[in-house]
Amino acid sequence: MYNMQTILIQTDEVKAKGIKQFLRAFGVGYKIEKKVKPYNEDFVKKIEKGDEDLKNGRGRTVTLEELEHLWK
Repeated sequence: MYNMQTILIQTDEVKAKGIKQFLRAFGVGYKIEKKVKPYNEDFVKKIEKGDEDLKNGRGRTVTLEELEHLWK
C-alpha cells in the first residue's frame, strides 16, 4: 500500500495543457476543477482602476458635510 498526495496547481489554460501532458506521460491521474469567478470582470476592472488611481494621487477627498448632504 502507498500513500497518495494531492497537489493543487493554479495556472492559466496554456500552462495547464503542458502540465496535463506531463502528468499523462508519468501515468499520474488528475482532476480538473474550474473556479467560477463570483464578480463581473468589468466591475473588478473598475475597482482595480480606482485603487490604482488612489495610489497615483488621482483620488478625491470628500468632507463630512458633503457626505451628509448626499444622504439627504
